[in-house]
Amino acid sequence: MTRLDVDAVQAFVSIADQRSFTRAAKLLGTTQGALSVRLKRLEERVGHRLIERTPRSVRLSAQGALFLDAARDFLAAHDRAVAGLSGDRRRFTLGIATRVGAAEVPTLLARLNAHDPALTIEIRLDDAPDLLAAFEAGALDAAIVHRDDDRRCGEPLAAEHFGWFATPDFVHRPGEPLRLAASSPSCGIRNIANRALDDAGIAWTETFLGCGSFVVAEAVQAGLAVAVFSHRLAPSGMVEVSARLGLPPLPSSEIVLLSGLSDARSRAVLKTLAAAFREHRSPAEVGSAA
Repeated sequence: MTRLDVDAVQAFVSIADQRSFTRAAKLLGTTQGALSVRLKRLEERVGHRLIERTPRSVRLSAQGALFLDAARDFLAAHDRAVAGLSGDRRRFTLGIATRVGAAEVPTLLARLNAHDPALTIEIRLDDAPDLLAAFEAGALDAAIVHRDDDRRCGEPLAAEHFGWFATPDFVHRPGEPLRLAASSPSCGIRNIANRALDDAGIAWTETFLGCGSFVVAEAVQAGLAVAVFSHRLAPSGMVEVSARLGLPPLPSSEIVLLSGLSDARSRAVLKTLAAAFREHRSPAEVGSAA
């Protein structure tokens, strides 16, 4: 009977998630050489090549893709067994910026609970400036924000693409400033959008300044103004109006995971969190941020 080694399976899953031996080794606190040895040991044990590696890419083989879910289940079962013996409950607080969205929350909660049933998880959804202040104060173990909200290095999770959105019947009269709905002045994408309009020589005015993306969405849905949204999170019924109104393209951003935790157990939680977030996003979004 084939017996699997936990460290070897963990190496395979990390490489599969990161699509990089370098990043996987860093997350696991080991070297690329040691990671390669573990992967080779696993491939010999199961009798299949699991990872295809070239100078330019790291990807799953056909057998690796088939094995990945079972490998995750194997690691989760191992972690549950260990957690069940310890009986030691731990609290983990995660902040997610509202502009990133809450769609991933159920997936994140399910994966974190499967990874460590002894983990008490607290999720805080808030505007990025408030989350970053809480993170700096030590009130959050980790935060998921856009990179433009913070200049510190973080682990890339996915790319985010933005556009100009309005109702299909929104009318912009030539010669008048473009009517904008925007969130607070501290919003990074708001400032980027305003600069893009200035650089393009397009006059604009903020006819509606709301607190939070949900309030801004209501203003746009009422036909009062144009607003910037992620293509992924644009409100229902809104259309992208860049071409129709001659508006400038907006740069993409990057969703990152921030954390100062460094102990082994915390690193494992963060690794699971990052993998769960990436799984919830499309391969194109994740790939462009890797």
